Amino acid sequence: MKHWTFKRDGIAVLVALTLLAFLINTVAMSPVSASLNRADENPNQVLEWNQVFIDTLIATNTANSSSQRLGAIVHTAIFDAYNGIEQRYTPVFVDYRGLPAELAPPPGASRRAAVIQAAYETLMSLFPSRQAQLETKYWASLAALSDDGEDGGESRTNGIRWGHDVAQAVLAWRAQDGFSTPNAPFFGGDALGQWRPTPPNFTAMSAQALADTAMFVLESNEQFRPPFPRGLTTQTYADDLNAVKTLGRKIGSTRVGDQGALASFWEGNASTHWNQAANQMARASALSMSRSNRLLAALNIAMADTAFTTWSAKRFYGKDPTAVTWRPVTSIPLANGDTNPNTLADPDWLPLVNTPSHPEYPAGHPSQNGAAATILLTTFDDQQTFTLTTGSSAVTYFSISQARVDGNTARVWGGMHYPSTVAISDAEGAAIADYVNRQAMQPIHSRSGTPNN
Repeated sequence: MKHWTFKRDGIAVLVALTLLAFLINTVAMSPVSASLNRADENPNQVLEWNQVFIDTLIATNTANSSSQRLGAIVHTAIFDAYNGIEQRYTPVFVDYRGLPAELAPPPGASRRAAVIQAAYETLMSLFPSRQAQLETKYWASLAALSDDGEDGGESRTNGIRWGHDVAQAVLAWRAQDGFSTPNAPFFGGDALGQWRPTPPNFTAMSAQALADTAMFVLESNEQFRPPFPRGLTTQTYADDLNAVKTLGRKIGSTRVGDQGALASFWEGNASTHWNQAANQMARASALSMSRSNRLLAALNIAMADTAFTTWSAKRFYGKDPTAVTWRPVTSIPLANGDTNPNTLADPDWLPLVNTPSHPEYPAGHPSQNGAAATILLTTFDDQQTFTLTTGSSAVTYFSISQARVDGNTARVWGGMHYPSTVAISDAEGAAIADYVNRQAMQPIHSRSGTPNN
């Protein structure tokens, strides 16, 4: 895994930190600060700033296709900032081990201040339109810090310095990750089974940049690439088409109860949904800041590496004229020519939810659901109570697995995916999450061989 060491413009940073320390101490001595300290003497800044990230995604209506990378950037910076001072786990990117004294996190530096600074700087860089809101939250969050070391604010200042360094290193790393590289428009092909643009807009493949974005933890975007999709003449394909043909149609569907509403609900942002779930579970179980830190970093990194894997596979298989990657909105009207005797065409068929403009195989949301649920189940029991939102709609769940099932089946209820694709994609995300959880952010063992707690 690639790690980073850094050099700093000493004069510029010294001036900035001196000014910042003065402002912090000024705020800390104010009556507002005193009341904040009394109200919450031990806040969890990791969860606090994760909620800021969630709120920012919602306020900016950020596309699902961008959100996983953003969440991984923010929580990599938060994790490495906190962990560089705690030194409990191996780092994701910013390696605190072996740094010269003038660059290393100072002994006694405030972990909480480091988290606030790292979160603030990454969010400010990624969401510049939210500058005013983020600045307000930043100063309130700093003001709520108590002087844990009773050192006149030196621990805060040192934590801020380290958080700044980590944030800038992570941002510089990901600025070169390929996400901003232009791609030639991809329109698939017209072979039987091959993806081609879908109604109503018939646009080129969206979010292609994800296919070329560097991984956070995985070795490559091919490491967990799903297998070649089922063929047109197979019984699995016939079962797939017939299931979505009856369940996913806009009019005359066999959906029952709230299945149609859930199809629309789970079209929402996967990063928002699963960060909401993780944050609420962590608060309800009073998860420590250290464990919250690792949980949210693993969650967002697993979801990001899953997104890159999925989109790489979409484009890889979408370019192959022998791979079945066309969407139900294409395959069902053309079923009489698909060479499968167990499928029949319906020329007027339309899906409940507009079909996104990228190949059907593998499936984006189900792969995210598999990754996120797997990470959550490494920390929590399945039976949990949490509320997810999409726009003005809210759904309360009482188990992680039920949310996962609904999120996956929603792709069939909405008429966008085939059941076998959903199952394979969920398994892809689960495998990636398991790898991230086992390979990254591992406890540092003491000489006796036991984890350093």
